[in-house]
Amino acid sequence: MMENNVRVHIWVQGRVQGVGFRAFVADSAQAIGVTGWVRNVGWDTVEAIAEGDQARVDRFIQVVKTGPSASRVDESRQEEETYRAEFTGFDIDFSR
Repeated sequence: MMENNVRVHIWVQGRVQGVGFRAFVADSAQAIGVTGWVRNVGWDTVEAIAEGDQARVDRFIQVVKTGPSASRVDESRQEEETYRAEFTGFDIDFSR
């Protein structure tokens, strides 16, 4: 049932470094059942892309905006993108 699948690109800023933010997002994504990736951008921003059905992606967005208990999200923005079905799991991208 592909017609209900969506893709979101989300950025959060705040205290997101050194608090296990990426691992928290990746673990949560796997538990929720969305695919994609998460990575750091600069010192105070984390970026993620997630694909899945609308309800799971909505739940993922709330998790990312909340973060782990040691973090603090000051600002977030998100963009809906075209669903591509390009991921098989959810990964932490360490390239940045």
